[in-house]
Parts: sequence; structure tokens; C-alpha cells
Amino acid sequence: MAILVIAEHDNASIKPATLNAVTAAARIGGDIHLLVAGSGCAAAAQAAARIVGVTKVCVADAAHYADQSAENLAALVVANAAGYRHIVAPATTGGKNFMPRVAALLDVAQISDIVAVESADTFVRPIYAGNVLATVQSGEPVKVVTVRTTAFAAAAVGESGAPVETLAAAADTGKSKRVGRELTQSERPELTAAKIVVSGGRGLGSSENYHKLLEPLADKLNAALGASRAAVDAGFVPNDYQVGQTGKIVAPQLYIAIGISGAIQHLAGMKDSKVIVAINKDAEAPIFQVADYGLVGDLFEAVPALVAALG
Repeated sequence: MAILVIAEHDNASIKPATLNAVTAAARIGGDIHLLVAGSGCAAAAQAAARIVGVTKVCVADAAHYADQSAENLAALVVANAAGYRHIVAPATTGGKNFMPRVAALLDVAQISDIVAVESADTFVRPIYAGNVLATVQSGEPVKVVTVRTTAFAAAAVGESGAPVETLAAAADTGKSKRVGRELTQSERPELTAAKIVVSGGRGLGSSENYHKLLEPLADKLNAALGASRAAVDAGFVPNDYQVGQTGKIVAPQLYIAIGISGAIQHLAGMKDSKVIVAINKDAEAPIFQVADYGLVGDLFEAVPALVAALG
């Protein structure tokens, strides 16, 4: 039996999280079928076909998949679940939205946010905000699995493509529709895919200080900008900047935490970063317990000095 991986895409290209999910599926073992559900998504399907390890791409192209709503996507997956022993998706905002619906409709227990594959029925996942790793064995007839993308390398993209097959669209559930979308436009790298992340916290004091101090540093390093939940709740930046247990999980090569105390919820979202640098005036701040390099000092002096030193 094969593994069905649900692709994340924008109808033109495949999002990086899908490549990590394919790697996790390859660790499970078996043929990997990639589902691309969208509207006018032929380009995304062709891109999906070039992912190394994918043996078949299934395309459901219909107007009601344009927004990839959780209700319609879950109904499509469930309608085609027969013949698959695993259904896999990235543990992103989208995956966390529709995959529980899939599990509920199939009447199975979901296995969430896995960070390792022990065998086809045994997985490792973090609990207690990442402080404990639990090994979970599932006896369900079909395993519904979401993947922490930072725990798996991205699958390679080749030149030759897997076969692309058309999949019949399920009926439109009509339960929801998108009435608008507000996107933060930025020339900086995407937060979850960036090699360097500069994050700010409550210690910055205001939205003006956040942008004034962190943007020049991010520009010098070609880094993405992130924030703690405290900074987001204070209105310094929009929600999509949030790093942490209730935000985005990141694991860049370099993570610079500025004015962030290091609450356990924030640490859960960034402690797997390869190198962590912390700047905080409080020497007892929890962030220093996970930092590779720490600077105890006034961020309003340290950050401009760092920017100046970078030339």
C-alpha cells in the first residue's frame, strides 16, 4: 500500500514544507503519491512531479479548491483514502487545520508533529512544549500524520518527473468560503524557510523600535524577521511573525533573539536552530540557557553597534 502526501502550493509552485513531508514519507517506506488540489494548478502539479521520491502525482483541479479550504480538502482526502496506509501532511497552519478533520472523518487518532520515524507504525513526537519526546506506536488501519518540517531535510528536486494523473473532484461542501485575505508583502526570506532569523520581543518596547532596530540588521544578514508572542500581542508586528509553540516552528542556521526573555512557548519554536544568539539586559533570562552566544546588555546600544560592525 502507498503513502499519500498532501502538497502545499499556491497553484503555481510547491511550497518548501512539502519537500520535508516527502522526506518523512520516504522514511516510512513505500510508494509516495502526492496530492495536489487546487484551481488552475497544472504548474504546481508539474513541479510536484519533479520531487525526488514521488512515484505519482494526483491532481484534483476544480474551482472550489482554489482557496484549499479545510472542509473541501478534507472531504477530498477522505474520499480517496482507500488503498493508503499513511496520509501525511506538513504540520503547518494549513496542515493543522485540515488534517484533524481527515482523522475525525476516518475515525482514527491523528499522530501530530512527528520529528522522527522509527518504523511504519512507530513515530517520535514532542510533548510538553518540546521538553519531552514521546515514542508513539499506532495500531490504526490508516495513520494520519503531520510532520514537523524542521526535523526533516527537504527532498531533492530533479529533472525527470513522476506520472501525473487526474483525480475526480469531490463535491463542494459549501461550508465556508474566503471573503478576503490580507498578506504581509516582504522581499525578505519566508520565516519558516530562512537560513537566518532575527527575532524581537517585548524588550524592544514599541513597534517603532522593532522596525528601527531590527530591519537594518535583517537587511545586512538577508534574514527573515520574527517575534515572540509578547511582541505580537503588544501589536509590534502582525501574527505571521510569531515564532513559538502557538506560532511558527523554525530551525535556521542562525537565530538572533533580541529583547526576548525566552518563555517556554517561544523556546519550543526555535530551540532547534543550529546557532542561537541572545541579546538581553537580564542575565537570568531563560533564553540564555539555550543560547550558544549571549550578550547581557542594552539592546538599544548593542544592536546598532552590531549593524555598524557588519559594515
